[in-house]
Amino acid sequence: MRVSPSLLLALAFLAGIPAAQAQEPKAATGEPPPAPPPQAGGNDTHIAMIYRPVPAPSSYDAEAEPEDLGVAGARMAVKDNNTTGRFTKQTYALDEVALEPGQDAVAAAKDLAAKGVKYFALTLPAEEVLAVADALKEGDAVVLNAGAPDDRLRGADCRANVFHTIPSRAMQTDALAQYMTLMRWRKIFLIVGPTERDKAYADALKNSAKKFGLKITAEKPWTFGPLAKARGDTPTRAEAMVFTRGLDYDMAVVADEEGDWGDYVPFRTVDPRPVAGTQGLIATTWHPTLETWGAAQAQNRFRRQTGRLMKPLDYQAWAAIRTVGEAATQKKTTDIGVIRPYLTTPEFSLPAYKGVSLTYRPWDHQLRQPIIVVQPKAMVSVAPEQGFIHQRTPLDTLGTDEPETTCKLK
Repeated sequence: MRVSPSLLLALAFLAGIPAAQAQEPKAATGEPPPAPPPQAGGNDTHIAMIYRPVPAPSSYDAEAEPEDLGVAGARMAVKDNNTTGRFTKQTYALDEVALEPGQDAVAAAKDLAAKGVKYFALTLPAEEVLAVADALKEGDAVVLNAGAPDDRLRGADCRANVFHTIPSRAMQTDALAQYMTLMRWRKIFLIVGPTERDKAYADALKNSAKKFGLKITAEKPWTFGPLAKARGDTPTRAEAMVFTRGLDYDMAVVADEEGDWGDYVPFRTVDPRPVAGTQGLIATTWHPTLETWGAAQAQNRFRRQTGRLMKPLDYQAWAAIRTVGEAATQKKTTDIGVIRPYLTTPEFSLPAYKGVSLTYRPWDHQLRQPIIVVQPKAMVSVAPEQGFIHQRTPLDTLGTDEPETTCKLK
């Protein structure tokens, strides 16, 4: 006998199963629930998506990012919002702003705000997130950061109108550190790239190592150039082999957020050692191998809509747009004066294919969420790992906890 998804959800609640395990927006099953269609008219709640399109590679690149990276997740989320919004007669529209080179994100945000847009999802660098947040500070707006992992946005540079669906670097490195602790791989060889982003990742890793009792036995800068993307052989390969000789470590951790060289390190170290960090074994929000908790249905829906696999930035943008839709469904209003303070209350939760409903930390507006630890072809683990406990929720073992935060929301 075929059982409808709505009946399964009802039975889950009657049985006492948490809503997060009953899972996700109604559209996740591929069968929209029976409900009246959205009313036509100009009463849509507009959510802005401001992003910079991914430039096309100059030549063949097997790892080239899709041109619709991030925004594709936002488009799927708006469809999900309109599906769940049928129950409360709420409809949504996505205002996409693809910034051209040199185009000012602040000007674009102000223009949309002048037209009445209150919700802004951004996949922009930290400086632009701050600039947009400050520009919209005087108005009543919510800025959803889906693309900047910088810890300072959750610390000294936090803003009261900014909410983060992308994990901080601290959350990512804490997830790796928990797994290394679980595996008793306690000695780390840290290899740091030349960019500021690489150094920020390395700093987060050092903090995580200290937090979980790991030891950085060696640290070296990468000085051999972008070998992972080089065409053909290069004479520096032998030098890179020597680079790892004579060191005592269990795990090599690479800090290469630009993706210039980190993929070169695995299987090329002198001693056989695993590689983690920004390449190799990584900590992330989403991966094609995630199939549990309803994720397989989301993967399939996304692939049908876009013709490609969902990437972490797509998921983070999806979570940003769904935050608005889910909060509006729970409160039965899209009034930002109601929604904005509601996001950090214990009553708000976001079902998001992670096995538990996600919530925002009130002290820095970071979305609490499990972090998946994956290698390129398989999911390895999920953080927080078993045994890491917290008086509030194990999710708060990832990232900066309330007693340590330097955030003063303003």
